Amino acid sequence: MKPRILVIAGPTASGKTALGVEMALRLNGEVISADSMQIYRGMDVATAKPTAEEMKGVPHHLIGFLDRTENFSVADYVLLATEKAEDIISRGKLPIVVGGTGLYISSFVNNIQFPEIKGDDEVRKRLTEEAEQYGNAYLLEKLRACDPETAAELHENDLGRVRRALEVFEATGRKMSDIKRESTLVESPFEFLAAAITYDDRQVLYDRINRRVDVMKENGLVDEAYEIFKEAGTGRTAHQAIGCKELAPYFENRATLEECLEKVKQETRRYAKKQLTWFKKEPYINWMEGDKDSDINFFIKKCENIIAKKYFL
Repeated sequence: MKPRILVIAGPTASGKTALGVEMALRLNGEVISADSMQIYRGMDVATAKPTAEEMKGVPHHLIGFLDRTENFSVADYVLLATEKAEDIISRGKLPIVVGGTGLYISSFVNNIQFPEIKGDDEVRKRLTEEAEQYGNAYLLEKLRACDPETAAELHENDLGRVRRALEVFEATGRKMSDIKRESTLVESPFEFLAAAITYDDRQVLYDRINRRVDVMKENGLVDEAYEIFKEAGTGRTAHQAIGCKELAPYFENRATLEECLEKVKQETRRYAKKQLTWFKKEPYINWMEGDKDSDINFFIKKCENIIAKKYFL
């Protein structure tokens, strides 16, 4: 039998972080984060990193290990997640992948193989300047013209991945979507079981998001975002995090704090909708649907039922 990995996915603010911790406590597991922004140091509030109290002693991997100035690709994630999973398994524990970055999760589950395609600093610099001058949406439209399939999977805020797809196309003349299809031919060394949280009423999730942003403000979001704002112009992925870039007009005296915080809520809701769209198309996902009264115990039971039904453990 292949070694097994549990995946707990879902949109932002859905409750997957708490569920991951509780399942780890019950199943002798350790958490591997699948969040493309929680990997960076100095972005604790904006990315809603779990606190030590929230982790409840459960080891968490791939959180806060990278400087904000460094780039990080999905290929890097799959490599590191594989290494962490093998280490956890070697110690007789269950790896539990927890997060909402669909590209990271699907690439890991499907064992995507990434060819060695060298980056071009000049092309990357030019694309970054175009994004700064014309906006992220401009680059996404540019990608849609040459690789509509990849563009359909990305949001304009996924600047690093949009830029990378364009860079690969310019360097090789090949679409990232074609390369991705060819990269699924190697069978994964792991067996995965993936469960994702959703709500029967979308407004329940949106209310959770709005409350989270209010809490983030109280926990120091503005100060954290200002430190990141002062690094603006580097074109790094970290600086595109929701909760940071929306506050720039406030720091530039072009909008009130209340207006910018409302924009954070709006963009987070939009991102959550895109996350749900991504996960809905993934055939390996087992859905756990809750409502406004669903608490952590409800989702623990749902997850345990899926595990039992699939004879996973």
